[in-house]
Amino acid sequence: MDQASLASLSLNISNLNWPSSGDCCSWEGVQCDGNDRVTHLWLPTRGLRGFITSSFSNLSKLSQLNLSHNCLSGPLPDGFFSSFTTLQIVDLSFNCLSGPLPFSDTLPIALQILDLSSNRFNGSIQSSFLWPAMNLRSFNVSNNSFTGRIPSSICSSDSPSVVILDFSYNGFQGPVGQGFGACEKLEVLRAGFNFLSGPLPDDIYSAGALQEIFLPGNKLNGPIGESIINLANLRILALFGNEFIGSIPNGIGKLSNLEQLLLHINNLNDTLPQSLMNCTSLKALNLRVNNFVGELSALDFSKLQQLITADLGNNYFHGSLPTSLFSCKALNAIRLATNRLEGEILPDIVTLKSLSFLSLSNNSLTNITGALRILRGCKNLSTIILSKNFYGEAMPDVESFEGFQNLQILAFGGCQLTGQIPNWLMELTKLEVLDFSFNKLTGSIPSWLGRLPNLFYLDLSVNFLLGDFPKELIGLPKLTSQPIAESAYHSYLALPVFVKPNDATNLQYNRLAHLPPAIYLGNNSLSGNIPVEIGQFKLIHILDLSGNSFSGTIPDQISMLTNLEKLDLSGNNLSGKIPTSLKNLHFLSYFSVANNNLQGPIPAGGQFNTFSSSSYEGNPGLCGPILQRPCLDSSSTTRPLGSRRRSPNTKLIVGLLFGILFIIGVISTVLALWMLTNRRIVPRGDPDIFDSETVSVNSTSGISTEVG
Repeated sequence: MDQASLASLSLNISNLNWPSSGDCCSWEGVQCDGNDRVTHLWLPTRGLRGFITSSFSNLSKLSQLNLSHNCLSGPLPDGFFSSFTTLQIVDLSFNCLSGPLPFSDTLPIALQILDLSSNRFNGSIQSSFLWPAMNLRSFNVSNNSFTGRIPSSICSSDSPSVVILDFSYNGFQGPVGQGFGACEKLEVLRAGFNFLSGPLPDDIYSAGALQEIFLPGNKLNGPIGESIINLANLRILALFGNEFIGSIPNGIGKLSNLEQLLLHINNLNDTLPQSLMNCTSLKALNLRVNNFVGELSALDFSKLQQLITADLGNNYFHGSLPTSLFSCKALNAIRLATNRLEGEILPDIVTLKSLSFLSLSNNSLTNITGALRILRGCKNLSTIILSKNFYGEAMPDVESFEGFQNLQILAFGGCQLTGQIPNWLMELTKLEVLDFSFNKLTGSIPSWLGRLPNLFYLDLSVNFLLGDFPKELIGLPKLTSQPIAESAYHSYLALPVFVKPNDATNLQYNRLAHLPPAIYLGNNSLSGNIPVEIGQFKLIHILDLSGNSFSGTIPDQISMLTNLEKLDLSGNNLSGKIPTSLKNLHFLSYFSVANNNLQGPIPAGGQFNTFSSSSYEGNPGLCGPILQRPCLDSSSTTRPLGSRRRSPNTKLIVGLLFGILFIIGVISTVLALWMLTNRRIVPRGDPDIFDSETVSVNSTSGISTEVG
């Protein structure tokens, strides 16, 4: 009987690779009991395609079913689960199954593990669906499209033995109801990234076996209850990306097993409780983007010897850098950005032999030369973000800074540093991202920058740099011929960078390779022609030359930059026509040639059909429908026969008008030159409004990014 049932399955599911005859108990993925009844059907990752039909219900002795990581689609048949009285394990995860769970269906009483994650199921989960499953231990419906309320009463009478519940990444809404307190054996509760609201239910603190609470990315609010200290087994508390208020419970230090405290992006306030330093098992502490206050140096971090990442950025901490933090020898990443810290970077930091990520941006630190001399002793540093510090100091001009052999990201944006681009940068052969934007650097762009073998993101915007576009820059291998190494796609940064401060999910760069290859040279005093060799930037995504004094024509070779997403040539002295070949840049989502001296028709077709008139404003010679300025043939400017001559009065009026316009034009030109000389034109606005979490202020300029 089971052999016939299996044979019928192959009619609806391809790639089963079963023979048409023989003992079915010897077929791939099939196990039978002593009576030749099928008990196990185990076929994960077989490339199966097709539908799950009612034929499965004939396998009445089936106890384990695993069809995960295939390409099965469609809804589950009515009565699918209730037809199996002995079923203990069902894993249908990572398929394309869809539709609601069968309304009249119920889970079998013997079921212990149900995994429906990463499919396309929708609808609500009825309490009646769970009711018979008295032996259920693991229930995973994450990464679907379920809606309605989370069945928080699952432990009250339905499944008192449940250990793992995962409702994450769905559309569940409403409050988290009472009921989880009855889950005496519940160890893992996950419901992150839904639309849950309201406070945490009080009885959740009665689930004494809980080891993990994962509820980020919702709209949960209210305080974190003091009763959380009852959860003595808790290892992970992830409540980030919500609207929690109040302070961290004073008794938090009683959670001696706590390894991850992830409370970032909330509205928590007050000082950090001293007892937090008693959580000696802590490995990850993330409290950024809250309203915490107080002196960090008043806390004794020295007990946290297992701490690997400490992220306290975007708060209101003040005072000096906490010396005791540098005694946490396991630290790999520190972010204290966007606080009110002052003083200097302390030599004690060199004792952190594993430190690879350091972000102290947007504070009031001083002595940039001393900071670099100290930090070069941290041999494993790959990321240094010190933007918006050291205001008005001079860029160190020493010939060499020994160290930094592993540095990949270096950011000193918004520091108003004086001097020139330092020669010691040429020694940083692993450097991939360099941000010196919003400073007061002078001189020319050094040609040796084009010899840095791994550099693919360069931001020198808003400085006083002079000279031509250096042709040597076009030799950057990562922008011309060598794609970013495959290994970079699999390596994660210790902490994400380029983050919008109040969003738990968007614009996080967890991998350096996801940052768009870019050159930002806007708002300097660069001049000359844009070199035709610029067409060699085959791999570049963003090119910003705005707010300079480039002249000549727009090189037709820019059309060879087929990966280009943003092109900004506005605010220069470019003339001639917009090359029609640029319409072949199919990924171009931002384009501006505003405020130049361009003439002729605006190209039509391709991405040019998506740009607004603001992309072309300030070019009186341009014409086209988008400007509501028709392009006239040269013959149309000739006066037709029989037209009347202008009267002397008309000529006089026209002459006066031209004279007035000429004078206004001269005054406007002088005023514009004066403003450029005094560096008052900053099209992106005040640099201080930008989020200091970003490595470069241009990283949130609107280019589509992959969510980390």
